[in-house]
Amino acid sequence: MPNSAALEKVLDHLRLYQHPLLSFSARENNGEIEVLIDLKNSTVPVHTYVLPIHARDLDHPQFAWHLQHQLYDGLHDYFIEMFTDTPQNRRAKAIPPP
Repeated sequence: MPNSAALEKVLDHLRLYQHPLLSFSARENNGEIEVLIDLKNSTVPVHTYVLPIHARDLDHPQFAWHLQHQLYDGLHDYFIEMFTDTPQNRRAKAIPPP
């Protein structure tokens, strides 16, 4: 099954991004475009970050800028989600600091 024009547009832009630690891809899921961010060569189990791309952003005249902004925001969220422990969840679990 060939990719939709929207998916090809996102894939074309993602090809412009190279990162030594992360890989970027995209897929269609239930008619929506999702950008996937994965950690390359991970030695620990880390989830794939899924970033939905809204149709309004695909059609925006400044699509490339919007995609970059969403991608950078998604990278921040992805790395924050990788924390296995924080002071906040230690308090919630009542775990004493080391």
